[in-house]
Amino acid sequence: MILLDGKKTSADLKVEIAESVKQIKAKGGKTPHLAAILVGTDGASMTYVNAKVKACELVGFNSTLVDLPEETSEETLLNEIKKLNNNEDIDGFIVQLPLPKHIDEQKVLMAVNPDKDVDGFHPTNVGRMALDLPSFLPATPYGILELLERYKVETSGKNVVVIGRSHIVGRPMSILMSQKRPAGDATVTVAHSRTKNLKELTLKADIIVAALGIPEFLTGDMVKEGVTIIDVGITRVNDTSKKRGYRLAGDVDFATVSPKSAFITPVPGGVGPMTIAMLMKNTLLACERKN
Repeated sequence: MILLDGKKTSADLKVEIAESVKQIKAKGGKTPHLAAILVGTDGASMTYVNAKVKACELVGFNSTLVDLPEETSEETLLNEIKKLNNNEDIDGFIVQLPLPKHIDEQKVLMAVNPDKDVDGFHPTNVGRMALDLPSFLPATPYGILELLERYKVETSGKNVVVIGRSHIVGRPMSILMSQKRPAGDATVTVAHSRTKNLKELTLKADIIVAALGIPEFLTGDMVKEGVTIIDVGITRVNDTSKKRGYRLAGDVDFATVSPKSAFITPVPGGVGPMTIAMLMKNTLLACERKN
């Protein structure tokens, strides 16, 4: 069993990105600049945004944080997006999700200039991705592809089951892995809450991407020997034996699944760190395209 180490891989990627930035600066080029909009005080969102700011410092990017209170109106938020769209110095920006309930998430994502949409959520980028045209890939699926490639996991002609059909992970993952690419050329099945024969499907799968947000859902009796497991989920589970009163669990029951796996991502330290690294990669790409 080989651990797909997202922590190490993302650190390697950041070193590579920092080297590219150094070369750009040496030639008198523009320093990549990533901005983030945070609305409210959601704990997980604040942690993510802080990690993104730290990653920017590490790779030599400029970063801007637009920190707005929970009660910010949709109109005010759209105005902030307009400012970032029009700011020539900003290469890419993200609007941290989830947004407060009174704001229409779809309307907000549509307002982002697709050329600055380094999260890869704008319909223009999603459409270009589906047509296999140059686009910004959503950071989490992009990170999974990178892990599969760097660990030389064979995907061509393999049976892949993606559990979960979200626009952020499940659906783009299914499209990308069916395309002609190094971590692609697979036969992909998308399973979800209405899938009847899930265990039947997972037992035939060579690769399983679990992205449904239910802790320890995928168990050892649902997978075959030699399977590759990508665990996207991360949930706080109450655990009185831990000092902080909880532990972080993925969508996969690691204890029963890992003994049967050829490759598996740990939680934490698997897919999570890759997401931020790929956001950096998309920002570098945005800067290079523009300049």
